[in-house]
Amino acid sequence: MPLPPELLRPISREAINELPIQRFEGEVRLVAGPQDLEPAMADLLGETVIGFDTETRPAFRVGESYLPCLAQAASARAAYLFQLARADFSAPLAELLGAEGIVKAGVGIGEDLKQMKKLFPFEQKATLDLGELARAHGLKQSGVRYLAALFLGIRIPKGSKTSNWATRRLSAQQITYAATDAWVCRQLYLKFEALGML
Repeated sequence: MPLPPELLRPISREAINELPIQRFEGEVRLVAGPQDLEPAMADLLGETVIGFDTETRPAFRVGESYLPCLAQAASARAAYLFQLARADFSAPLAELLGAEGIVKAGVGIGEDLKQMKKLFPFEQKATLDLGELARAHGLKQSGVRYLAALFLGIRIPKGSKTSNWATRRLSAQQITYAATDAWVCRQLYLKFEALGML
């Protein structure tokens, strides 16, 4: 189904900055050890679609790079933040990412998962890159903040993007930022579905 013309018209940075800021206001659960894992996986594995994202410690020197240290997954009920350096979550995350009946929707999810495979092996199934889908429908810009503005009419704060995600104790701002990114990916999937874009 072709997109309405108003969705194909670019939004200026100024127009985006005038939109209301929206943060995830639901339940956020930090998954830092085995004791946090069971309720998180019970919820996520019962879903048909989750929003997915990762965060990586920023690199400020040429040639410097890091692997993901946080994986975020948002269900209809809550957002779960897996602190990858705190415990071995390879088996449950491999199960989730390989589940055929659960769509994992994210912007740039292909690159996220490519980097995660450097941490542990897994087979990915039912993943959907919302940015690629947007471009396939004729959009020139496809970043998560642009898509949130265009399709959801909201502005996502981005102040924590370059903060230290490798820290053992995430700040309240980092937690909200990370949860919001995963939640927005799920909301975008649902919007794309409603518009017949899938």
